[in-house]
Amino acid sequence: MSDDAIYFNPPPRSAHTPTAPARPAPAPVEVTIDGRPVSVPTGATLLDACSAAGVETPTLCFASTLTPVNACRVCVVELEGARTLVPACARKAEPGMKVLTDSPRVRLSRKVVLELLGSSVDLSTAPDLLRWQQRYAARPARFGSGAAVATVAQQTKVKVDNALYVRDYGKCVLCYKCVEACGSDAQHTFAIAVAGRGFHAHISTEADVPLPDSACVYCGNCIQVCPTGALMFKTEHDLRAAGRWDPAAQTQTDTICPYCGVGCTLTLTVQDQRIVKVMSPPDAPVTRGNLCIKGRFGTTFVGPEDT
Repeated sequence: MSDDAIYFNPPPRSAHTPTAPARPAPAPVEVTIDGRPVSVPTGATLLDACSAAGVETPTLCFASTLTPVNACRVCVVELEGARTLVPACARKAEPGMKVLTDSPRVRLSRKVVLELLGSSVDLSTAPDLLRWQQRYAARPARFGSGAAVATVAQQTKVKVDNALYVRDYGKCVLCYKCVEACGSDAQHTFAIAVAGRGFHAHISTEADVPLPDSACVYCGNCIQVCPTGALMFKTEHDLRAAGRWDPAAQTQTDTICPYCGVGCTLTLTVQDQRIVKVMSPPDAPVTRGNLCIKGRFGTTFVGPEDT
């Protein structure tokens, strides 16, 4: 028998080849959400339990692809026996827990957080936050929203130092999601971090250098997770500035990135026959929402005059 025959026709695998034993399924955890019993897997969070119970819980700094940082506190719930409200996104479910998601204490806490955010940050491109403000009857004007937001707009400037995306610190709520996506949760570039303290805290490159001089590789994964539009495609920013951004006229199509063989899923947003934004589904098994510079920005040049 030739060597080629041996190579292309390996002997059949023995029926006695050892295999790893199957891992036993973890025991479910039984908790009570607003008086309803809910069963979730071991390791699940209270946010998972709320979702299993059909309860929509507001979140801001949470993303399914990122490590919880407990920064925003809009997801807090009331846990029987706990002295303080607990963040649902990070607190693990334990057997016998009894949780209230809409008690007066929870509603007041969420309302105040939303009011404080709305009083100091431009939330005009954060539809979820605006919806939650209505849901909890939040009134940011109690803290002087008009003057505060105007002051923020005057003190912060939209940074346009590259051709791909812009940064508007007047819309930043310091949720840390961009920092996590740029760091150990996804990209491992560590181009940005939180600088300053207290009211002076802000997201910054190292030594506040312009983005092209930083470690940024323009993957755009920070844009993917930003909940307020503080990070935005330049194409979207320019269309909004011109009054031409029209979600009602847009279509979205999932496709596969053409640049390499990894098979990343792209969600193309198209307006006026031009690709104006590229995202990736967070539940896509290959990408989990993450892309490289080619996948994120390498198709936005396509338009009717290019076909």
